[in-house]
Amino acid sequence: MNAINIVHAPQRTKFPPLQPPENALAEIIVVANQKGGVGKTTTAINLAAAIALLKQETLLIDLDPQGNATSGLGFDKRQFTPSAYNVLVELLPIEKTIKGTVIPTLFVCGSGPELVGAEVELVPALARESRLKGAISAVKDRFKFVVIDCPPSLGLLTINALNAANKVIIPIQGEYYSMEGLAHFLDTINKVKEALNPSLELEGGVLTMFDSRMVLSNQVKQEVEKYFGKSIFKTIIPRNIRLAEAPGFGQCIFQYDPRSRGAEAYADLAREFLARRGIQDPVSDAKPENKPAEKIS
Repeated sequence: MNAINIVHAPQRTKFPPLQPPENALAEIIVVANQKGGVGKTTTAINLAAAIALLKQETLLIDLDPQGNATSGLGFDKRQFTPSAYNVLVELLPIEKTIKGTVIPTLFVCGSGPELVGAEVELVPALARESRLKGAISAVKDRFKFVVIDCPPSLGLLTINALNAANKVIIPIQGEYYSMEGLAHFLDTINKVKEALNPSLELEGGVLTMFDSRMVLSNQVKQEVEKYFGKSIFKTIIPRNIRLAEAPGFGQCIFQYDPRSRGAEAYADLAREFLARRGIQDPVSDAKPENKPAEKIS
């Protein structure tokens, strides 16, 4: 497949008035797994970036208190205000938190350490499981896709995301423990579907950090394919040092190294994701950004 390249644009600081895309409203995709260290945030960032680079207006919501999706796109998570916390706890309109990125069709609702307190503060709140769903409804006509990065837990933040979502993507690391807890997580998805969100569906699993040289990885691949059946993504994300380095520079993989194996894999994943929706791969006229990366301190 051809690589997706990125063109540099000045970083926006305000939510711009977008024209509603065709066939609005936005489809909401949650990237989640209760197990940490499986490439969840890496997938959320780079899938959202790839979809945006393929000319689909995309909003990435960082619902993880670690704020790695926020810092992974070049923002200081300690100074991203207002943030997802204000949306969930204070009912601030989400459009007041959205910022642009160097990709003209990619926008971010970021988070930071204060989001840790939201889990506790939401416990006595009215309609606590529906705060995010209500907030997103105000901007669903502005985007084609909304991608939500969840914390590696099954608390109120993840429940809010699942209640707001149409589809769930589950990243699965190609290692022994990757299958642990998966049945419990899928059971949680079914419970949310039954009790809160009847439209919630499993989009599929995606293998991440995969090393085809390891016998164990190939065994896990076979088990995952049996488990997910036709819903498993054919695209496999390889273990790639460039994917690990990119967040340290506050860049998605298409900024950091658009010719890397990791960039090619996430480009293919985005194309496969869009193909499931009958969206053809548009011809990109973007050119690579030649500005050298700077390490985030």
